[in-house]
Amino acid sequence: MNLSTEVAGIYLKNPLMPASGPLTGDHRKMRAIETMGVGAMVTKTISTVAAKVPRPCIIAERDFVVNTELWSEFSPDRWLEEFLPEYKKHSGLPLIISLGYSPEDLRKLVPLFSEFADGFELSTHYVADDPSLMKELISAVKEGTDKPVFLKFDPSVPDPAEMAGAVQESGGDGIVAINSLGPVYPFDRKANRSLMGSGDGFGWISGPVIKKLSLSSVRRIREGCSLPIIGVGGISSSDDVIDFLSCGASAVQMLSGALINGKELFKRIVDSLPSALEKRGFKSVKDAIDSGERQKESFEVRNPVIDHDKCTRCGLCVAVCPYFALSLDEKVEVDTAECFGCGLCESRCPVGAIGGVLI
Repeated sequence: MNLSTEVAGIYLKNPLMPASGPLTGDHRKMRAIETMGVGAMVTKTISTVAAKVPRPCIIAERDFVVNTELWSEFSPDRWLEEFLPEYKKHSGLPLIISLGYSPEDLRKLVPLFSEFADGFELSTHYVADDPSLMKELISAVKEGTDKPVFLKFDPSVPDPAEMAGAVQESGGDGIVAINSLGPVYPFDRKANRSLMGSGDGFGWISGPVIKKLSLSSVRRIREGCSLPIIGVGGISSSDDVIDFLSCGASAVQMLSGALINGKELFKRIVDSLPSALEKRGFKSVKDAIDSGERQKESFEVRNPVIDHDKCTRCGLCVAVCPYFALSLDEKVEVDTAECFGCGLCESRCPVGAIGGVLI
């Protein structure tokens, strides 16, 4: 199985890389993640000054992470003089250096880091959703390097397709989508307040809970430009990787999945990706990219069909039906005169006994 892919001329042995964050915060952490078989490395975001990070700064539950991490807690000089030289001594992976945030910051930083980078990722988390500013950011970086430049989109971008077109017109080489979402307020009942160390208790949410929003951004970006996309936001399995590829991404990044389930998740995903691709009918990673079907608007009412042999008569479909079209006596019955064809019952059936509406 050929797992290789390419983004803006950068060859990856497989499509999985870490997202910028605490797991790639210095050379030792990056080397540890590299041993798990990832296809490329992405640094924690570096800015002109070290971040003063409030603590506690990371909490997680089963399907989300909330963080107040900001950017790197180390100065750019520490990265230039220690972390990157030490990392490059022992690494053969493509290295994408994440930088932020303003055009002024980038004009200072890019020329200093260009010798270490195979590409740059521009974090726009704090300056995010103005196409004219995106153009200025790209211009600022291109003044100091000939390496590929990827713009990391914030979830607040109102029209990802329009913004993607602006990035392409301005000479950007690719897009990373999306950053964490927020601010959110992780209220804890025992403490009767947020558990985060930030002054207002707010943080940024990521992980499986934002996956559908991330996929939406990838899909819309693909409609607005021909640039390569790196999908990020909600990956925690090899099937999640393939979902992003199918929606138009050429590679993916993961961070929150590893924070929730453990760092070895990188290795498990890389190891299981060939069988997951084969199971879904793909012969390679490139075969999966942008393979998702385009849909047309539909107003057809399709009534649910109940497989009574599979049905356990749990009654969940009856309980959730918003149109009061289902009933349960000896078996589940559908009142086709009342059924709206909404699809909720099929999506909620725990044993797959309902069909006919969604697929």
